[in-house]
Amino acid sequence: MAYFSKEQTSNIHQHTFAFIQVEEQDNILTVTLNRPEKRNAMHPPLLNELAFAYAYAHHHNHVWAVVLQANGPVFCAGADLKAFMGATEEHNSTVPQSNEEILMGEIFNKTFKPSIARVHGDVYAGAFLLLAGCTHVVAADHIKLGLPEVKRGIFPFQVMASLMEIMPPRKVLDWSMGGYNLPVEKAFEYGLVTHLATSETLDQTIAEIIKELKQNSPSAIRLGIEAYRNICDSSTAERHHYLKNMLQKALATEDAKEGITAFKEKRKPQWTGA
Repeated sequence: MAYFSKEQTSNIHQHTFAFIQVEEQDNILTVTLNRPEKRNAMHPPLLNELAFAYAYAHHHNHVWAVVLQANGPVFCAGADLKAFMGATEEHNSTVPQSNEEILMGEIFNKTFKPSIARVHGDVYAGAFLLLAGCTHVVAADHIKLGLPEVKRGIFPFQVMASLMEIMPPRKVLDWSMGGYNLPVEKAFEYGLVTHLATSETLDQTIAEIIKELKQNSPSAIRLGIEAYRNICDSSTAERHHYLKNMLQKALATEDAKEGITAFKEKRKPQWTGA
């Protein structure tokens, strides 16, 4: 079930969102990540709003598809590690708090609607949970796709699990261990990106996808996605809980502290293996 009930989300357009924007037109819900000063890095309040918007799409059948996009030059820089390590931020969001812990990898698994990612800018680290969760990923051909966690003394545990359902597993493992930027053409070849476009043709490509989807039964598509989610893995929630705990364990290591400090100080980290 979705993180929020149908009743909770029924008045979505009366709420104030602090970290995303929500618009609805012609049966399409557009959700925009709106934390550009932090490169749209995800933290618990943003995830709560994102889960709320996707729960709305899930519960209300007049929403046929969701477009996920972002403000600012970067699509998403992944998780805000400071926030997940306890730092807080004042905000004016009126979205209710979920009674469950929200896992990035589970937001899409709880939504049985097509979700189209409009990727105009670079994507890093935990942001690939967003791309892996969408049914379509339309990416501009100039963007960078990076998994730099190992360079910070961490490992992309949840991202690895989600990408392995889409890409060749050993390619995912190599990328996770290497920490390099994957060429967007390779991401298309491996199935992470479903449609390549230029900056000028992103919107046209998405409009064509939506036009094709609208020619077909939204209820059939909804049931098909529900079946797809259940076929893939009925234990994903337990897996994401485990992998989040592994991330917390990695963040507690001396290598992680050194890696994050070195990144901030723009120097090469000195690894100890501790």
